[in-house]
Amino acid sequence: MTAPVWTREEIESPCIRICVIHPETRLCTGCHRSIDEITQWSRMTPEARRAVMDALPDRAARKPARRGGRARRQPPPE
Repeated sequence: MTAPVWTREEIESPCIRICVIHPETRLCTGCHRSIDEITQWSRMTPEARRAVMDALPDRAARKPARRGGRARRQPPPE
């Protein structure tokens, strides 16, 4: 006999474990939340969490273009 698995009825965190705060937008480059939203997440109401989750797609669309990587090191085409 196995015991039922206990689950919680709450919105999961959008964290994808790429935790780097962008210096200009002050948002996490992984989940697009602010530092305040990240630290308050466990204490937020479901409504507040839903509001943050609803705002994330717009934040991701406004994310600044990446300036580094191979494209940055390549000379411009002639």
